[in-house]
Amino acid sequence: MPEGDTVWQATRRLHNALAGHVLTVSDLRVPKYALTDLTGRTVLSVVPRGKHLLTRVEGGLTLHSHLRMDGSWKIYAPGERWRGGPAHQIRAILGTEERTAVGYRLPVLELLHTADEDRAVGHLGPDLLGPDWDPDKALANLLGDPDRALGEALLDQRNLAGIGNVFKSEICFLLRVTPWLPVGALPTEYAAHLPAVSKKLLEFNRERPTRVTTGRSDQTLFVYGRAGRPCLRCGTRIRVANQGDGSRERPTYWCPSCQPGPSPRPDTSQRPDTSQRPGTSQRPSRTSASRKTN
Repeated sequence: MPEGDTVWQATRRLHNALAGHVLTVSDLRVPKYALTDLTGRTVLSVVPRGKHLLTRVEGGLTLHSHLRMDGSWKIYAPGERWRGGPAHQIRAILGTEERTAVGYRLPVLELLHTADEDRAVGHLGPDLLGPDWDPDKALANLLGDPDRALGEALLDQRNLAGIGNVFKSEICFLLRVTPWLPVGALPTEYAAHLPAVSKKLLEFNRERPTRVTTGRSDQTLFVYGRAGRPCLRCGTRIRVANQGDGSRERPTYWCPSCQPGPSPRPDTSQRPDTSQRPGTSQRPSRTSASRKTN
C-alpha cells in the first residue's frame, strides 16, 4: 500500500524525470480539467507531503495528486510501451521531449494555485519524511485524544503524516503494545520512543524497493500479512482483525504474546495467510481514505 516511503520514491522519480523541463504534452483526464493545457510551462519541482504529491509548474500552479490504495505514476521513455494499466484508467499525462509521466487510477487530481497548497495539505500533521518534521508536535497530536486506539491515531494524517496500514502494525509490534491500546495508556517510555521509531522505519525504507522492518531478507515484516504464522520473536501465531471507525476498517496484525493489551476476541476460524509461504520474502504493495485524515 502506498505510504510515506512509497510516495517519497514516486515524487523523486517524477522530479528527476520532469523538473527543469518544458511540458510538451498535457492531458488531465478528469471533467473539471479536460480543457486545461499546461504545455509550454516548465515543471519546477515535484515534492511529497505525507501521502500527497505536489507537482509545481511555471506560472504558480500545482497539480495535486494522491495515490490512495492503488494509484500510481509511471515514467516512460519515448517509444516505450505504457504498462501501468488499461487506457481508461489513465487520469493524467505530463510529457516532455525526454520523458512521459502517466498517472493511473488517481482518485485525487486537482489543479490549484501554488500559494493555495495548504487548501489541500494544510490539515496534515508533521511529515515524517519532510522538512517540517517535529517529533514533539507529532507526539502532542497523538496524545491529544487519549482515549483513541493507537492504531487509529497513527493512521490519522492530522497527527503525523506518512504512516499507513503496514507501518501502523509494524510500529505497534516494535513498541510491544496492541493497536487497540488507548493512546493515553501508552507507557511514558514507549510514547517517548514512538516518533523516533516511526521516522526511522520510513527513512530506512524510502530508498528500498522492498519494505523491510525486520532487518532480514527472508522475512521482511514482523506481523503485517502474516496472520496464522509464527511470530518471529516468540513463535505465537500472529492474529489479524479489522480496526477502524466502522466506515473504513482495515486489517490489523499483531502478536498476542509480544503485544499485551486490549484486542478483539480470537477468531477460531482464522487460517494461516498462505499468500506467502514460510521462508519467502514478503512484498506487500505499497494509502488512504477519503476523509481529511489523509
